[in-house]
Amino acid sequence: MVLNLHSVIPVSTVNGPGLRTVIFFQGCARDCRNCFNPATHPFDAGFEAGVEGVCRQARDSSVEGITISGGEPFSQPLGLTALLKTAREVYGLSTVVYTGFTLEEIEEDERLCKALEFIDVLVDGPYDFTRPEKTTLARGSTNQRLHILTPRYGIKDFYMAGKIEVRIGVDGAVVATGFGEINAEGI
Repeated sequence: MVLNLHSVIPVSTVNGPGLRTVIFFQGCARDCRNCFNPATHPFDAGFEAGVEGVCRQARDSSVEGITISGGEPFSQPLGLTALLKTAREVYGLSTVVYTGFTLEEIEEDERLCKALEFIDVLVDGPYDFTRPEKTTLARGSTNQRLHILTPRYGIKDFYMAGKIEVRIGVDGAVVATGFGEINAEGI
């Protein structure tokens, strides 16, 4: 199965419990106002990656799980389900998914709800810039809900040591991730 991805961060500490590989899907039609990841919205951008390759990269990074964000992961329901199933059943990775859909919207759509079987924690709801999360809880806005779908994690596991993480690669590339905005001063 081939996915259309925006980017992959091999190791992160602010996008869910423990060390995680963060996979950003490409494509989103939700158009949340002031979205902090608008480069992930166009469906005709990104790069193709196979499910096995993405999972193998996560395992090779010695992480405990994957966090999937976007764009909108549920815009690629078959690929999302294949990725989650492979990550859990083949590689033993935990799974966290961020989506602009609500759990109720996902449960109403037969194509979307198949992925729920392979998700440990679902963070749902569109980003609302008028309701920013002011704690270190791993979500962008207070309207977003954390649904603990398996006993693997609890709500306390989603309070991070910080809101934003900046990594500088060996090639000098700077990658910022997390839940907040970074300006020219790095704040």
